Order: sequence, then structure tokens, then C-alpha cells
Amino acid sequence: MNTNKNEKFTATSQVENGTCTVYLRGELDLSVAPDFRQVMEPLALNEKQDLVINLKDLKYIDSTGIGILLSILKTRHGMEAGFLVKEVPEQIQKLFDMTGIAKFFAAQENSQ
Repeated sequence: MNTNKNEKFTATSQVENGTCTVYLRGELDLSVAPDFRQVMEPLALNEKQDLVINLKDLKYIDSTGIGILLSILKTRHGMEAGFLVKEVPEQIQKLFDMTGIAKFFAAQENSQ
């Protein structure tokens, strides 16, 4: 039995049919933000591929992680490049709803 509530954060990407999907797992917080930002920057700036972030296995996200997602959204919007956040776990969706950012991700999803 794993009694450690902190789950190591990982971000893995897969490119298929012109779309780069990034799968987030674990806890996205201040401690891993620099690494996440470093991984995401070249992907966010690649306007030749649509970018999808799958949150299915994300257990926790703090304001720093939300800020990075919003930064990616702004970058992709400015380039008129596809961006989608999908499979958002219920507890993270509640946070997105409370902070008012859910509408930005929902608008992106509906435009696909």
C-alpha cells in the first residue's frame, strides 16, 4: 500500500496525425513548474502541430501550474494554433470552475 500522497509528476508526449498530445501525471506544482515549462515551451511554439494536454492522470495542480496552462493558451491563441485541454479530472475541473478559467479551456474544446 502506498501511503505517500505525493505522486511524482511526469509529462510524456506523443505525436500522431499532426497532433502532439501531452499526458500529465501526478502533481503539477511550484516544485516541478520549471521542468514542465521547459518541456512545454518548444511544444507550445510549434504552430505546425495541434497541441492537446490530457489531464486524466493529473492528481493536483496549483496556481503555478494553472498559470503555465494559461500561458500556453495565450501563446497558442496568438499563433492561431490548435490547443485543447481534455479529460480533466472532477477535482481539477472544480478548481478550474472556481477560478473562472474553465470557460477558456471549454471554448478551446468546443472550437475543435
